[in-house]
Amino acid sequence: MKKILLMFALVLGSFTLSSCGYNTMVTLDEEVSGQWANVEAAYQRRADLIPNLVNTVKGYADFEKSTLMAVTEARSKATSMQIDPSKLDEKTLAQFEQ
Repeated sequence: MKKILLMFALVLGSFTLSSCGYNTMVTLDEEVSGQWANVEAAYQRRADLIPNLVNTVKGYADFEKSTLMAVTEARSKATSMQIDPSKLDEKTLAQFEQ
C-alpha cells in the first residue's frame, strides 16, 4: 500500500512540475514573440523612413546644383575681362583693377 501511495505521489508530483514547466515555457514564448514584434516594428519604421530620407537628399541635391551653378557663373563673371578697347584709358584700367 505504501508503494502505491508513493508511486501516486511521484506521478502527481511529476505532473505538477511538468505543468509548471509548461506554463513557464508558454510565458517565455510569449515574451520572445513580443520582443520579436518590437524588432519587426523597428525594421518597418526604418523602411518607412528611407523614402523620406531619399526625397530630402534629392531636394537638397537640386539646391546644391543651383547654388553651384550660381557660384560658377559669378566666378566666371568676376574673372572675365570686360574692357571695351575703344574706351581704354587710365581711369577705366584703375576701375578694373579695383
